Amino acid sequence: MLERDEGQARAIARRHMAPYLRPENYTNNLRRLGFGDDGLADGGSDRLVDAIVAWGTLDDVATRVRAHLDAGADHVCIQVLPADPAGLPRREWRELAERLLG
Repeated sequence: MLERDEGQARAIARRHMAPYLRPENYTNNLRRLGFGDDGLADGGSDRLVDAIVAWGTLDDVATRVRAHLDAGADHVCIQVLPADPAGLPRREWRELAERLLG
């Protein structure tokens, strides 16, 4: 998410993450990854949000994507989270594509 404001970024992330913090299969997996009940409560802790959602500048997000590839991922799925849940993040898609693909 190309959002630099910490509070705004986490609020947008929590809105998009909410459906994934209810099903038992997702929460059990997050628990296996070290997140306890406190981390899953109230839309997710800051630590959980920051672990799941890359946010910040274009360079911040590109660095997070590259970290997955450097760690051995053969692909990375990117879901851009727009501030407006009904909007299409065309600008963000374009900027990320240019930055990540050259």
